[in-house]
Amino acid sequence: MIVPIKWLGNRLRILDQTRLPQQVSYLELDSYLDIASAIVELKIRGAPAIGIAGAYAIVLGASKIEMRSKSRFLTKFNEIIHTVSSTRPTARNLFRVIECMKKVVVEHEDVSQIKRVLLDKAVSIEAEEIRATQEICRIGAKLIADQSVILTHCNTGPLATAGYGTALGIIMSAFKQGKRLRVIATETRPLLQGSRLTCWELTQENIPTVLITDSMAGYYMAQEKIDVIIVGADRIAGNGDTANKIGTYSLAVLAREHHIPFYVVAPTTTIDSSIHSGNEIPIEQRNADEVTHFHGVSIAPMGCNALNPAFDITPYKYITAIITERGTIKEPYREGFDQIKV
Repeated sequence: MIVPIKWLGNRLRILDQTRLPQQVSYLELDSYLDIASAIVELKIRGAPAIGIAGAYAIVLGASKIEMRSKSRFLTKFNEIIHTVSSTRPTARNLFRVIECMKKVVVEHEDVSQIKRVLLDKAVSIEAEEIRATQEICRIGAKLIADQSVILTHCNTGPLATAGYGTALGIIMSAFKQGKRLRVIATETRPLLQGSRLTCWELTQENIPTVLITDSMAGYYMAQEKIDVIIVGADRIAGNGDTANKIGTYSLAVLAREHHIPFYVVAPTTTIDSSIHSGNEIPIEQRNADEVTHFHGVSIAPMGCNALNPAFDITPYKYITAIITERGTIKEPYREGFDQIKV
């Protein structure tokens, strides 16, 4: 299994996902600013992986603060936190990590100890995410029937989690169990993460896969070519509304119209019980050049404006169930989250 992120003791090695599928290339980053840039540029992406990268970015930034007094340390530390938190505003995992790291600083006085405990916390966060995705795959694979045709959106495999994957991880696990599956992958904006990353991961596992553009999904649902839809999430509100890659909402509405089960898969670290509904989830707005250009080549007239929201909100009523490492939850979601102690 390709490992997209690895702590090397004094630096972070990441797989540069913007170069896939043409090139498997790694970057070794020893600056929190470089890691923050890599997150913004989607060199490392996927909510769980972003959280892990953010944790190690904070560790590296804190390790280079030379002030010994806690008050002076805090001034620079807060600058690091601001930079990391500004990278991807929608992903809940990142902000949960930031909350954990800030708590470490509050609970300790000695700066040297703070630096050590920050690293310990980052390592434990990574281990927690790996365990969670392993359990998600075990639970979710049971829901996949033999000979299913599965549609998935964006990329939710090991590349997105530093573990076993979420939605795509479930598909891979079911396939390894001997179930005969066929996957339909949407190309997925921004940066065609479905075609470049999901199709690459699936072909690495020899799972039968076909690529379609995002706008073809409704056609194949109407043709009764799809048995189930499985997607990930970057943040889940307390009522079950989910933020996921742009185009997910359209798929969910079409799935309801065509009576196709629609599953959302995410670790509990993606659930944000502090917000009531999806209306409160911030939506990342990315650079218009990602729409008007491809690999630096203009595909729109000079001066053409473009909108580029990275995510949309799927209301809970369109979701068949949310699969987490603590179990499969159905409506009412708030009660379900309470039962698994999110």
